[in-house]
Amino acid sequence: MRMKTPVWIDSDCGIDDAIALLAAFKLDSLDIKGISAVCGNVEEEKTFVNNRNIAYMANRKDIKVYHGATKPLNITLETASHVHGNNGLGNIVIDESDAPVETEMAWDMIYKAAKEANGELELVAVGPLTNVAIAIAKYPDLEKYIKRLLIMGGAIEGGNASTAAEFNIFADPHAAQAVFKSEIPKVMFGLDVTLQSSLNLNDLNRLKAKDSTVSNFFLESIKTLMKFYDAIGYKDTVCLHDACPILYLQYPELFNGKVAGVYVETQGQITFGKTVSDLHSDFKFDKRDTLVMLSVNQQVFSKTIEDLLLSY
Repeated sequence: MRMKTPVWIDSDCGIDDAIALLAAFKLDSLDIKGISAVCGNVEEEKTFVNNRNIAYMANRKDIKVYHGATKPLNITLETASHVHGNNGLGNIVIDESDAPVETEMAWDMIYKAAKEANGELELVAVGPLTNVAIAIAKYPDLEKYIKRLLIMGGAIEGGNASTAAEFNIFADPHAAQAVFKSEIPKVMFGLDVTLQSSLNLNDLNRLKAKDSTVSNFFLESIKTLMKFYDAIGYKDTVCLHDACPILYLQYPELFNGKVAGVYVETQGQITFGKTVSDLHSDFKFDKRDTLVMLSVNQQVFSKTIEDLLLSY
């Protein structure tokens, strides 16, 4: 029998985070050791509740959810509530989890889970990297216990929080800088690939016919995202950024990328929060330990997400 992959998910649970979690819960190769909340799409107190309630919706009360950072390391918190709604889930109210509230903190539990997994833990970060940076700073030996860090964040070209920076990195670039400087092997799912990871709303007839709690939540919540994407030219389309690293754990063949050096700009007036890469440069950084994903099989990605949500 194939051993399951031990996984920890660090999430600033907004709409696409919630969909990524729902997908993760149905991937039979994953052994989810825990979920931690971080501020980002909305305030941490809301992302904590959202993580708990999504796990409850999926009948996964066995997965514990932990509090994390309530603010970035060195800058003021800026959320993306204009995209995800005030509660982070498109202002949709879902059932409250009745699971016990955990009191341990994200960074401590990430370290504990990593040690217990004997170097095999896959750490998936789909929000700002504040919790991960705190864990690395508090536990210098953490790096040797993490097999890989899968990051939804950054962009080789362009940005969505500014002309240069992607939101998750822009939200706490100092944390991201510390994480990218670490010795943990990294896989980066930036906007270059996540903007290809889309669902066309006209292709979701099976979900529309399902009429389950999960399918109804999905269809209602993405209406909020659809308004945002329509405004920026993605007609009838939503991009599920955070599902990319989740699906990669079980279906790596869907994605293609190249190894590069990546650093995070923390001082630039225009490039603040940018992931600076040597991917398209004649000059190469000495440290080149990030697999930067650049393309995805969009049709298979879309069908896989729909299949996973239909399995509820």
